[in-house]
Amino acid sequence: MLDRMLRVDHAGEYGANRIYAGQMAVLGRTSTGPLIQEMWDQEKHHLSKFNELLAENRVRPTALLPLWNIAGFLLGASSALLGKEGAMACTVAVEESISEHYNSQIRALMERDPERYTELLQIIKEFRDDELEHHDTGLEHDAEKIPGYWLIKNAIQLGCKAAIYVSQRV
Repeated sequence: MLDRMLRVDHAGEYGANRIYAGQMAVLGRTSTGPLIQEMWDQEKHHLSKFNELLAENRVRPTALLPLWNIAGFLLGASSALLGKEGAMACTVAVEESISEHYNSQIRALMERDPERYTELLQIIKEFRDDELEHHDTGLEHDAEKIPGYWLIKNAIQLGCKAAIYVSQRV
């Protein structure tokens, strides 16, 4: 269970980093750039921590990192090509998916052995709170104003669910 959790969380944070990299490639020199950079900096911290946890626990990352490298960047860049609202809609969709995923992991660890997983629970809760903050930031910065918001959000979340499923296993 721990291997799967660490593997998928690392993959998710890796993907999030690539999404923000794609958004910065398009919007980095606009007024939205600093906002995206701030969220990206938090994601860089998350990824660094999961890199440490993988090494400490001798867990291999998902074999799909090369795919998530390309897919994440393309998702970020393509959403940003739709403007600030597109980038923020992507942020809302992804961060909502990740925070729900983290909540399910918190429940599983609490049911399993909360004392054994105290440190991991603390990390996941902190990162979940960061993801919820990013989600709210996206909403505050006009995510819902993009035409087709519901469709964009649901399509991205379907992709997130698929990525979570395969990253746990491969």
